[in-house]
Order: sequence, then C-alpha cells, then structure tokens
Amino acid sequence: MITLDSRHTDEFAALLALESQGSFVAAARLLQRHPTIISKRLAALEARLGVRLLERSTRHIRLTEAGTLLVKRLRLATELMAEAEQEAASGAAEVRGNLRLAVPAALGRLWLAPILPEFLAAHPHLTLTVNYSERLVDVIAEGFDVAIRLGELNDSRLIAKRLGDHRRILCASPGYIERYGWPASPTELTQHNCLGFTGLASYPEWKLISASEQVTVRPQGSLVSNDSEALLSAAIAGTGILGAGEWLFSRALAYKELVRVLPDWELGAKGGIYLIRPSAKFASSATLALKEWLEAKLVQTGTARSS
Repeated sequence: MITLDSRHTDEFAALLALESQGSFVAAARLLQRHPTIISKRLAALEARLGVRLLERSTRHIRLTEAGTLLVKRLRLATELMAEAEQEAASGAAEVRGNLRLAVPAALGRLWLAPILPEFLAAHPHLTLTVNYSERLVDVIAEGFDVAIRLGELNDSRLIAKRLGDHRRILCASPGYIERYGWPASPTELTQHNCLGFTGLASYPEWKLISASEQVTVRPQGSLVSNDSEALLSAAIAGTGILGAGEWLFSRALAYKELVRVLPDWELGAKGGIYLIRPSAKFASSATLALKEWLEAKLVQTGTARSS
C-alpha cells in the first residue's frame, strides 16, 4: 500500500500548477511559493518516480508522455476527492436546482420515464430537463450535467460511474416458439426468422458468447430496423427472434410476453450502463442523488446486474 505524506502532495500540486500555468514563475505565483521551490519539488518528484516528466529548453517547458499521463490521473484523483467530500457534506442537504440529463431514447421511454416521477416526488425542489435521443450527444459541447450511456466509453474528458452490466440477450414470444420451436444452438438461428437491429455494433452478424465459447452467425429475417421499440413490438407479436439489451425486454419478460432464447448465450461482449458527466464539473447534490437512485432502481428492477 502506498502512503502519501505532505511532500508528495506538494510535488503533485507543483506539477499540476506548472501544467495549468505554463511556466515556473506563473506556477509559483499560483501556489504562493518561490520559483526555485517549484523547480526543486518537480525535480524531487522525477527522482522519486525515476522518470522524466518535463522536457525543458531555454524557452519552453512541456510535459513528456509520462508527465501527461500523471497529470491526467492527478486531475481525476482531485476531482474524485472533491466529489467524495461534497457527497459527505451534502448527505443531509436538500436537493434543489436544475439538472440536464441525456438518455438513449428507447431506454429513456421504456425504462426511465415510467419510474422518473418517483425520483421527482422525492426531490420537489429539483427541475429535471431530460433529452431522449438515439444520437450520441456531446455532453460537454451541448451543456448536459449528466448522461446515461450504454456500452463502453472512450472519452477521457468524462467521469463515468458504472451503474451495472449492459447484457444483450435473445428473446421471442411464446407463440413464435410454439410454431417454430426452440433453437438448440446458435447455428440453428439461421433456420429462424431473426429481427435485425441495425443499432447493434456487430450488425448484420450476431456474435454469441457462452461461458466457454464464441460463435458468430449471420441470421436472416423479414424485418430490419434502427428502432428497437418497433422491433420489440414485432417480437411480442410473434414475428421472430430479437437480440438486444436486457433492459429492452425487462417488462415483456416480466409479463411473459417474451421468453429467453438460448439462455446460456449472450449477444456480444458484456458492456456497461454508465452515468457520465464532464470531468471539469464537480458533482452537484442533484447529480449524486440521481446516481444513487439509478443504482438502486437498476438492481431493484433487475434491469442490470451489478458489477
């Protein structure tokens, strides 16, 4: 276990100040220290880590690749510590203000919208603006406080909280199974009418994964769409077998309008359901309240498995 003393935090502060201010003089001014002290702290940090963090010339100072990575990690750490402090301090505080939330349209309409009034009733002084869109919104450029996102993330500007697993499964109506029977293996899916969702990353292929193997098939069907809700309606009506996120099927499975097909197999690698926010923003009490509520609801409704 690594422990930090005041010297380490002073060194980290010097590095962050230099990166943000661009010079030893400006960093010293920010930290109210002499430039020589800043220089010594950075030299000590490089010596302690055994790696060069800065490229120095007579006119310029820039971070090395190692320095850039360290700054990125330090920024995230300071933001998480500030969030933890705020979360502890705001535990008994009343949630109020405005919160802008972006959510995938189908997930929002089918799962979030029916239960959202409960959250708002618990926080009567909060105004929530919700954007439902299948488009991948730019959280920072479009000014959202928080967003729900499915799959995997690759934007380092965002802080993400994994709420649960995003599992993709296969389902069909009992009527369809009665007429055409159960596929016994992934390869038998090619003998069935499979509904094509173009929003699936692997479309038109289905990559099926079990505990011990992976099989790729290219099923055919009478209906292809980019609208998962339309395909869900078709599956419930008995048109064919549909592969999509487990959350899409939760209500239909609960009411026995659909049944799992090939229950030992999942469609594609397991992703996540994330609550994301811009890394430059500290989490407000409203954001923290929404995060905790969503985590509880995902487990309560069985929509996502906790990781």
